[in-house]
Amino acid sequence: MAADNSAISIAPLLTRLAYPGPAALEVSAGEIAGAFSLIFEDKLSAIQTAAFVTLLHSTGKDRDPDVIAQCAARMREAATPIEQAALRNLIRARARKEGSYRGGFCDIVGTGGDSHRTFNISTTSSIIASPLLIMAKHGNRAQTSFSGSADVLTSITPTPPNISAVGADNILKVYEQTNYSFLFAPNFHPGMKYANPVRKGLGIRTIFNLLGPLVNPIEWGIEARVVGVAYQALGPIFANALKLSGAKKAMVVCGAEDLDEISCAGVTNCWRLSEYPNPEYRGSSDDQDEDAETSDEDAPPKKLIKIESFQLHPSDFGLPTHPLSEVGGGKMPGENAQKLMSILRNELPRDDPILEFVLLNVAALLVISGICDADTSNMGPGDNGEVIKEVGPGGGRWKEGIRRARWAIESGQALQSLENFIKITNTL
Repeated sequence: MAADNSAISIAPLLTRLAYPGPAALEVSAGEIAGAFSLIFEDKLSAIQTAAFVTLLHSTGKDRDPDVIAQCAARMREAATPIEQAALRNLIRARARKEGSYRGGFCDIVGTGGDSHRTFNISTTSSIIASPLLIMAKHGNRAQTSFSGSADVLTSITPTPPNISAVGADNILKVYEQTNYSFLFAPNFHPGMKYANPVRKGLGIRTIFNLLGPLVNPIEWGIEARVVGVAYQALGPIFANALKLSGAKKAMVVCGAEDLDEISCAGVTNCWRLSEYPNPEYRGSSDDQDEDAETSDEDAPPKKLIKIESFQLHPSDFGLPTHPLSEVGGGKMPGENAQKLMSILRNELPRDDPILEFVLLNVAALLVISGICDADTSNMGPGDNGEVIKEVGPGGGRWKEGIRRARWAIESGQALQSLENFIKITNTL
């Protein structure tokens, strides 16, 4: 941490957090975010950093959507910058638009901390989705489980991807070869090295545990995402934080068991962000489907964002339920890596519990991306083109998501996508 002669004191702010006074003196989200940014500049002492994040948690400030959104913004600002123009050009050239999916980057991630220690669902799901979507999977090593996303990927045999080689300076080279990339958090958020000793020393959950899904290094290009949260009360909070952060297509999910995935065991509570036409927009109704934003800064936006809550059940996807005891809790990275590869190699029975658990989550991301809105399908060999148009809760074609997810595995395209990622990262 910073030496005393370079540290900035936030003692007055800590005092106001610890001893709340009149409403006029209440600490604002902007003040909190300003102090938070000092951590990444190595300008806050270890003692004050620990006191700050602990007070945010004890006062509930770290469950305020505005605080989460503004702190995430400051963390993104401190990240190693990525050249946007070349990546945007690549996305346009690849032209993967289908349904209402515009061909942008997608992510699927959980906050962790649900204590269920299930299989690496979001990591596996991100790979399976990549033949159809351009995936920017943001992740790290385990914080609250035995096997984090980085841990399982680096345990793949015989040759794992070299995730430590992927950085802001060469990410374009990766996407030139594959639709999939894993963005290893330490490579893009160097300022976190100043916070990590405090996090480890405290041993409690802090605001850092909530920010991962909002600080993807390619946040500016994320078109759609699914975010799992570890307890129900965090669902609407996180949905609003995503909205404040500018997300337009997203779904926050929490299994009824307080699971940060779509549950294979029963009900999952969902909060979906989606766009709808703004009745106050002064342009023609026909151009509200265009990607371009209005050039008049004072004009009302073309579209508004709504948050809709509903529940999903495996039956909405056409799948049976499986108890969480059947989906691999507590396994070490090596075992999970073997299972991941078995899924990608299409070696498991179609009704394998872990496979179906993964399929639920892949399908959800495909639906949220908008690709399942297409009334035609031409994914490639093995696709019969018969789109399942049945609409379920929240207006999603969840069964169509399952159909496309199975195709990605059974066609071998998901495995090929990972192999391309492994190959390119080992040449960087």
